Amino acid sequence: MIYSTLSVTEDNGIGLIVMNRPTLMNALNAQMRAEITAAVRDLGARMRVLVLTGEGRAFCSGQDLGDGASVNELDLGRTLREEYEPMLRAIYDCPIPVIAAVNGAAAGAGANLALAADVVIATQSAVFLQAFARIGLIPDAGGTYWLPRLVGFARAMGQSLFADKLTADDAAAQGLIWASIPDDKFAEEWRRRAEQLASGPTITYGAIKKALRDSMTNDLETQLDLEARLQGDMGKTRDFREGVMAFLEKRTAKFEGR
Repeated sequence: MIYSTLSVTEDNGIGLIVMNRPTLMNALNAQMRAEITAAVRDLGARMRVLVLTGEGRAFCSGQDLGDGASVNELDLGRTLREEYEPMLRAIYDCPIPVIAAVNGAAAGAGANLALAADVVIATQSAVFLQAFARIGLIPDAGGTYWLPRLVGFARAMGQSLFADKLTADDAAAQGLIWASIPDDKFAEEWRRRAEQLASGPTITYGAIKKALRDSMTNDLETQLDLEARLQGDMGKTRDFREGVMAFLEKRTAKFEGR
Protein backbone atom coordinates (compact mmCIF):
# COMPACT_ATOMS: atom_id res chain seq x y z
CA MET A 1 0.00 0.00 0.00
CA ILE A 2 1.17 3.53 -0.77
CA TYR A 3 0.91 5.93 2.18
CA SER A 4 0.77 9.71 1.87
CA THR A 5 0.80 10.66 5.57
CA LEU A 6 2.96 7.85 6.97
CA SER A 7 6.34 6.26 6.46
CA VAL A 8 6.06 2.49 6.94
CA THR A 9 9.02 0.10 7.08
CA GLU A 10 9.65 -3.51 8.05
CA ASP A 11 12.86 -4.88 9.55
CA ASN A 12 13.43 -8.29 11.17
CA GLY A 13 9.93 -8.62 12.53
CA ILE A 14 9.62 -4.94 13.53
CA GLY A 15 6.92 -2.94 11.79
CA LEU A 16 7.62 0.79 12.08
CA ILE A 17 4.91 3.39 11.45
CA VAL A 18 6.10 6.99 11.38
CA MET A 19 3.46 9.71 11.28
CA ASN A 20 4.82 12.03 8.62
CA ARG A 21 3.20 15.46 8.69
CA PRO A 22 5.99 17.24 10.57
CA THR A 23 5.07 20.78 9.50
CA LEU A 24 1.70 20.26 11.23
CA MET A 25 3.21 18.43 14.22
CA ASN A 26 1.73 15.22 12.79
CA ALA A 27 -1.84 16.39 13.34
CA LEU A 28 -4.43 13.74 12.59
CA ASN A 29 -6.52 14.30 9.49
CA ALA A 30 -8.96 11.83 7.94
CA GLN A 31 -6.33 10.44 5.58
CA MET A 32 -3.82 9.78 8.37
CA ARG A 33 -6.41 8.08 10.54
CA ALA A 34 -7.38 5.76 7.69
CA GLU A 35 -3.74 5.02 6.88
CA ILE A 36 -2.82 4.26 10.51
CA THR A 37 -5.77 1.88 10.72
CA ALA A 38 -4.72 0.08 7.54
CA ALA A 39 -1.03 -0.05 8.44
CA VAL A 40 -1.65 -1.42 11.92
CA ARG A 41 -3.96 -4.14 10.59
CA ASP A 42 -1.50 -5.10 7.87
CA LEU A 43 1.66 -5.14 9.98
CA GLY A 44 -0.12 -6.71 12.93
CA ALA A 45 -0.87 -9.76 10.81
CA ARG A 46 2.72 -10.20 9.58
CA MET A 47 5.21 -8.66 12.02
CA ARG A 48 6.16 -9.58 15.60
CA VAL A 49 6.14 -6.09 17.11
CA LEU A 50 4.79 -2.73 15.99
CA VAL A 51 6.26 0.71 16.74
CA LEU A 52 4.35 3.97 16.26
CA THR A 53 6.26 7.26 16.34
CA GLY A 54 6.32 10.71 14.75
CA GLU A 55 8.55 12.57 12.31
CA GLY A 56 10.09 15.83 13.48
CA ARG A 57 9.66 17.53 16.85
CA ALA A 58 6.23 16.15 17.76
CA PHE A 59 4.69 12.74 18.22
CA CYS A 60 1.19 13.95 17.37
CA SER A 61 -0.60 17.22 18.12
CA GLY A 62 -4.05 15.65 17.92
CA GLN A 63 -6.92 16.48 15.61
CA ASP A 64 -6.07 18.63 12.61
CA LEU A 65 -8.48 21.49 13.25
CA GLY A 66 -7.86 22.82 9.74
CA ASP A 67 -8.95 19.60 8.06
CA GLY A 68 -12.06 19.96 5.94
CA ALA A 69 -15.25 21.40 7.37
CA SER A 70 -15.64 24.66 9.26
CA VAL A 71 -16.34 24.62 13.00
CA ASN A 72 -20.06 25.06 12.36
CA GLU A 73 -20.11 22.06 10.03
CA LEU A 74 -18.09 19.64 12.15
CA ASP A 75 -19.77 16.43 13.29
CA LEU A 76 -17.31 15.34 15.94
CA GLY A 77 -19.43 12.38 17.01
CA ARG A 78 -19.42 10.96 13.50
CA THR A 79 -15.68 11.53 13.15
CA LEU A 80 -15.00 9.69 16.40
CA ARG A 81 -17.27 6.76 15.57
CA GLU A 82 -16.26 6.33 11.94
CA GLU A 83 -12.58 7.34 11.91
CA TYR A 84 -11.06 7.35 15.39
CA GLU A 85 -12.75 4.23 16.73
CA PRO A 86 -11.48 1.91 13.95
CA MET A 87 -7.95 3.30 14.38
CA LEU A 88 -7.94 2.89 18.16
CA ARG A 89 -9.48 -0.58 17.97
CA ALA A 90 -6.87 -1.65 15.41
CA ILE A 91 -4.11 -0.65 17.85
CA TYR A 92 -5.80 -2.03 20.96
CA ASP A 93 -6.79 -5.32 19.28
CA CYS A 94 -3.47 -5.80 17.50
CA PRO A 95 -2.31 -9.39 18.13
CA ILE A 96 1.33 -8.33 18.56
CA PRO A 97 2.87 -5.89 21.04
CA VAL A 98 2.52 -2.21 20.11
CA ILE A 99 5.07 0.36 21.31
CA ALA A 100 4.35 4.08 21.14
CA ALA A 101 7.74 5.77 20.86
CA VAL A 102 6.78 9.30 21.84
CA ASN A 103 9.46 11.50 20.31
CA GLY A 104 7.94 14.87 21.27
CA ALA A 105 4.69 16.58 22.16
CA ALA A 106 1.64 14.32 22.40
CA ALA A 107 -1.44 16.49 22.74
CA GLY A 108 -5.17 15.89 22.72
CA ALA A 109 -6.06 12.90 20.58
CA GLY A 110 -2.33 12.48 19.95
CA ALA A 111 -1.73 11.78 23.63
CA ASN A 112 -4.54 9.25 23.72
CA LEU A 113 -3.35 7.64 20.50
CA ALA A 114 -0.11 6.88 22.35
CA LEU A 115 -2.00 5.50 25.36
CA ALA A 116 -3.79 3.00 23.10
CA ALA A 117 -0.45 1.21 22.67
CA ASP A 118 0.70 -1.58 24.98
CA VAL A 119 3.86 0.24 26.05
CA VAL A 120 4.67 3.95 25.87
CA ILE A 121 8.34 4.95 25.80
CA ALA A 122 8.88 8.71 25.71
CA THR A 123 11.87 10.92 25.15
CA GLN A 124 12.53 12.99 28.27
CA SER A 125 11.72 16.30 26.57
CA ALA A 126 8.28 15.08 25.45
CA VAL A 127 5.10 16.39 27.04
CA PHE A 128 1.62 14.92 27.33
CA LEU A 129 -1.36 17.25 27.24
CA GLN A 130 -5.08 16.59 27.56
CA ALA A 131 -5.79 19.82 25.72
CA PHE A 132 -9.49 19.27 25.08
CA ALA A 133 -10.97 21.55 27.75
CA ARG A 134 -8.94 24.46 26.34
CA ILE A 135 -11.27 24.46 23.32
CA GLY A 136 -14.46 23.40 25.07
CA LEU A 137 -14.28 19.63 24.52
CA ILE A 138 -14.01 16.53 26.68
CA PRO A 139 -11.10 14.10 26.35
CA ASP A 140 -11.84 11.72 23.49
CA ALA A 141 -9.98 9.12 21.41
CA GLY A 142 -10.22 6.84 24.44
CA GLY A 143 -8.95 9.42 26.91
CA THR A 144 -11.75 8.98 29.42
CA TYR A 145 -11.08 5.22 29.29
CA TRP A 146 -7.28 5.17 29.50
CA LEU A 147 -6.64 7.95 32.00
CA PRO A 148 -8.49 6.72 35.12
CA ARG A 149 -7.25 3.19 34.55
CA LEU A 150 -3.64 4.29 34.27
CA VAL A 151 -3.30 7.10 36.81
CA GLY A 152 -6.43 6.86 38.98
CA PHE A 153 -9.56 9.00 39.15
CA ALA A 154 -8.07 12.05 40.89
CA ARG A 155 -5.15 12.52 38.50
CA ALA A 156 -7.33 11.75 35.49
CA MET A 157 -9.79 14.44 36.56
CA GLY A 158 -7.03 16.97 37.20
CA GLN A 159 -5.35 16.34 33.86
CA SER A 160 -8.68 16.68 32.07
CA LEU A 161 -9.94 19.80 33.86
CA PHE A 162 -6.73 21.80 34.12
CA ALA A 163 -5.33 20.70 30.73
CA ASP A 164 -1.78 21.30 31.96
CA LYS A 165 1.32 19.95 30.25
CA LEU A 166 2.71 16.80 31.86
CA THR A 167 6.41 16.12 31.40
CA ALA A 168 7.57 12.69 30.36
CA ASP A 169 9.26 12.24 33.74
CA ASP A 170 6.02 13.07 35.56
CA ALA A 171 4.04 10.84 33.22
CA ALA A 172 6.33 7.93 34.06
CA ALA A 173 6.20 8.69 37.78
CA GLN A 174 2.38 8.71 37.69
CA GLY A 175 2.19 5.43 35.78
CA LEU A 176 0.78 7.00 32.63
CA ILE A 177 3.67 5.62 30.55
CA TRP A 178 6.30 2.91 30.86
CA ALA A 179 9.45 5.03 30.74
CA SER A 180 10.96 8.47 30.15
CA ILE A 181 14.34 8.18 28.46
CA PRO A 182 17.06 10.86 28.10
CA ASP A 183 16.81 12.39 24.65
CA ASP A 184 20.22 11.16 23.50
CA LYS A 185 19.33 7.56 24.46
CA PHE A 186 15.70 7.54 23.31
CA ALA A 187 16.04 6.07 19.81
CA GLU A 188 18.48 3.44 21.03
CA GLU A 189 16.16 2.41 23.86
CA TRP A 190 12.93 2.05 21.91
CA ARG A 191 14.76 0.10 19.22
CA ARG A 192 16.31 -2.16 21.85
CA ARG A 193 12.89 -2.87 23.32
CA ALA A 194 11.39 -3.46 19.88
CA GLU A 195 14.14 -5.91 19.02
CA GLN A 196 13.60 -7.69 22.34
CA LEU A 197 9.91 -8.19 21.61
CA ALA A 198 10.50 -9.08 17.95
CA SER A 199 12.67 -12.00 19.04
CA GLY A 200 10.35 -13.15 21.81
CA PRO A 201 7.41 -15.57 22.17
CA THR A 202 4.86 -13.66 20.10
CA ILE A 203 1.84 -15.84 20.90
CA THR A 204 2.63 -15.49 24.59
CA TYR A 205 2.69 -11.71 24.30
CA GLY A 206 -0.79 -11.78 22.82
CA ALA A 207 -2.02 -13.94 25.69
CA ILE A 208 -0.42 -11.59 28.24
CA LYS A 209 -2.26 -8.67 26.67
CA LYS A 210 -5.59 -10.48 26.87
CA ALA A 211 -5.09 -11.68 30.45
CA LEU A 212 -4.12 -8.27 31.82
CA ARG A 213 -6.86 -6.42 29.98
CA ASP A 214 -9.58 -8.87 30.94
CA SER A 215 -8.48 -8.61 34.57
CA MET A 216 -9.86 -5.06 34.64
CA THR A 217 -13.43 -6.38 34.54
CA ASN A 218 -13.14 -10.03 35.65
CA ASP A 219 -13.75 -11.25 39.18
CA LEU A 220 -11.08 -13.47 40.73
CA GLU A 221 -12.75 -16.77 39.79
CA THR A 222 -13.14 -15.73 36.17
CA GLN A 223 -9.57 -14.44 36.00
CA LEU A 224 -8.09 -17.62 37.47
CA ASP A 225 -10.07 -19.65 34.94
CA LEU A 226 -8.78 -17.43 32.14
CA GLU A 227 -5.20 -17.85 33.34
CA ALA A 228 -5.60 -21.63 33.38
CA ARG A 229 -7.05 -21.68 29.87
CA LEU A 230 -4.44 -19.37 28.39
CA GLN A 231 -1.58 -21.14 30.16
CA GLY A 232 -2.84 -24.43 28.82
CA ASP A 233 -2.65 -22.98 25.33
CA MET A 234 0.85 -21.59 25.93
CA GLY A 235 2.04 -24.99 27.10
CA LYS A 236 1.30 -26.35 23.63
CA THR A 237 3.41 -23.80 21.74
CA ARG A 238 6.78 -24.43 20.13
CA ASP A 239 8.16 -21.42 21.98
CA PHE A 240 7.33 -22.93 25.37
CA ARG A 241 9.19 -26.12 24.45
CA GLU A 242 12.13 -24.06 23.19
CA GLY A 243 12.13 -21.95 26.36
CA VAL A 244 12.28 -25.00 28.60
CA MET A 245 15.02 -26.65 26.54
CA ALA A 246 17.07 -23.44 26.52
CA PHE A 247 16.73 -23.16 30.29
CA LEU A 248 17.85 -26.76 30.84
CA GLU A 249 20.72 -26.39 28.38
CA LYS A 250 21.75 -23.02 29.88
CA ARG A 251 21.53 -21.12 26.58
CA THR A 252 19.53 -18.24 25.17
CA ALA A 253 16.16 -19.30 23.80
CA LYS A 254 15.54 -18.86 20.08
CA PHE A 255 11.85 -18.14 19.87
CA GLU A 256 9.99 -18.46 16.57
CA GLY A 257 6.83 -16.65 17.58
CA ARG A 258 4.68 -19.77 17.43
